[in-house]
Amino acid sequence: MATATSPIFPNISKLPAKLPARLPRRDAAARARLEEVGRQARPVSLAHERALELGPSLAALVPRGTLPRGAVVRVTGAPGAGVTSLGLELAAACTRAGEWVAVVDPSGSFGALAAREAGVALERFAVVRRVPPARWASVVAALIDGVSLVLADLPGAGAGSVGIADARRLVARARERETVLVVGARWPADAALTLHAQGWEWDTAGDATGDAAGDAAGEMHHLGDRRLHVHIEARSGAREGWLARAG
Repeated sequence: MATATSPIFPNISKLPAKLPARLPRRDAAARARLEEVGRQARPVSLAHERALELGPSLAALVPRGTLPRGAVVRVTGAPGAGVTSLGLELAAACTRAGEWVAVVDPSGSFGALAAREAGVALERFAVVRRVPPARWASVVAALIDGVSLVLADLPGAGAGSVGIADARRLVARARERETVLVVGARWPADAALTLHAQGWEWDTAGDATGDAAGDAAGEMHHLGDRRLHVHIEARSGAREGWLARAG
């Protein structure tokens, strides 16, 4: 009997009359590799555990002691009151966890020395300087996609200020990417947490021996650690306290 052939697939007659019902099982090495890939891809924490651990001083003030990933944090305060220090405290917590932080610095005035002194790991810390106001929202959005925390200093008030529509889009993007977005006082949209820096104070400790350089009671004092007075507003309520920093 003649065998059917095809002008398009001339070797079709050489195929087996009946294909196997299932493909052969993978060998042991292939299965082990697939299991390893699955373990690496599996989330390391449950959804309610995805939060940024804070340093002890700030954790004592913030609700639940952690910062939810995807949250927007507003940091406010008068010039010199400790606004930058609060932002760097959050950045240090992030880099301690082995994650990346990016700073958007429209004025080009941000210094790496202050970041290092605050405990930020500079090898996981990127600064984007002199961002044009018209490109600010686009730059922040791109950084949200790539790092765990963005410190975004807002452009100056006026024509280049951030609009409510751009702000809301960034809120949604940060929530989607689970990136913490830290912004300043002029932020026009909602924030899950507001940290208000109220100024520094030096701790003093008395020396019972006394000295002419001491106070009216003859007690000599020496400077200890600095403390930053912080007022915190969250959806669960408000509280205030002190953030310790070595002097």
